[in-house]
Amino acid sequence: MSGKDIITMSQKELKRLHIINKILDKRLKQSEAVKILDLCDRQIRRIVKRIREKGDKAIVHRSRGKSSNRAFPEDVKEKVIKIYKDKYPDFGPTLASEKFLELDKIALGTQTLRNWLIEEGEWQVSHKHRKHCQWRERKHYYGEMEQVDGSHHDWFEGRGPKCVLMAYIDDAKSRVYARFYKYEGTFPFMDSFKRYIQKYGLPHSIYIDRHTTYKSPKEPSIEDQLNNREPLSEVGRALKELEVALIYAHSPQAKGRVERLFKTFQDRVVKEMRLKGIKNIEEANRFLKHYLPVFNNRFSVKAIGQGDLHRAVPKDINLDSILCIKTGRVLRNDFTVAHDKKLYQVISHVNTRKITVEERINGKIFISYGKKQLNYKEINKRPGKQAEPKPCFPVEPKKPYIPPKDHPWRGYPQNHTYEQKEKVAQKEKELLLTVT
Repeated sequence: MSGKDIITMSQKELKRLHIINKILDKRLKQSEAVKILDLCDRQIRRIVKRIREKGDKAIVHRSRGKSSNRAFPEDVKEKVIKIYKDKYPDFGPTLASEKFLELDKIALGTQTLRNWLIEEGEWQVSHKHRKHCQWRERKHYYGEMEQVDGSHHDWFEGRGPKCVLMAYIDDAKSRVYARFYKYEGTFPFMDSFKRYIQKYGLPHSIYIDRHTTYKSPKEPSIEDQLNNREPLSEVGRALKELEVALIYAHSPQAKGRVERLFKTFQDRVVKEMRLKGIKNIEEANRFLKHYLPVFNNRFSVKAIGQGDLHRAVPKDINLDSILCIKTGRVLRNDFTVAHDKKLYQVISHVNTRKITVEERINGKIFISYGKKQLNYKEINKRPGKQAEPKPCFPVEPKKPYIPPKDHPWRGYPQNHTYEQKEKVAQKEKELLLTVT
């Protein structure tokens, strides 16, 4: 068989040819082939006619092997490759295609140029495999990313209670902001973040670990699955409302800048506070106000890029209503709301069943519907069951009823003694004899 007689077909075409041959052999109806091949009746008739006239090779698509009508001429390809070698030898396909349009007035698709460069050996596809603990370059701009974490340590060396240092370190400049709290949780983070943004502005992103405070451990609900999203913690929800990107680290080494900061602070800050005799959180926070500017002047570095990506906090937003714990609740028919083992009476009139209870950083409770704050009051004493009214005259207690001796109940045979039963049996015999 010569090379011209060899027909290359795909599996899809072989399957079609097999079904069409059955139609030609009259072993299968065209209506049945429509269902098998999932083609319309008109397309089946066209394929059958073409194979009957031209043979099995007619099953192959007629544009196979031909160049596209929209393909670039060969001389254009040669010109592009020559310009690339002369002017853009170390450019990637994406940037090179942009420069071809901008400087040489040649409109090329990025993938088209990439394919041409690969054919000419001018570009090599590299498959980068992510390595664990791989070194990462600093962000270029101040405020582009803040690494945040909490350090549990005996900061007062036994002079006071153990506490947590919530620290922020800029990835580009290594500028530090920190504050001491009793524990690491939602309210400590929100309080520290509020103080941070009031001083510096809203950062572009936050890089943080997978502590349950920051990443919700809940399973995605049906609504989350339908919307292709993960459940958010209160911290995640607040940052999303403020348009601050939340990036989770997969290991402590990934946020090594803030981890190394804690190692430095656990040495330097602990000794500084020892010399000053600091023994509680309030004194430690006052100390940090004076210590951090000196530390930043000494250890912060210059960012690669110029400019600050911190955004000013919009004046029309209420930070307290965002940096809080929001819980959805159902408004009862009597306009009461139960929350955290307490009962609240909503005074404002609102036509809804679903409302939101906000627990603020300062410990206050707010009830809202959308952006509207609702007036309420706490019910300190829940209404109990109403007691039965007492009678106005004395009532004697009921005595148990005892039937008299001649009561029919006492005449039942099962309550008789043996002698009584014998007498009853004898009377019944006598009665039967008289009847007979």
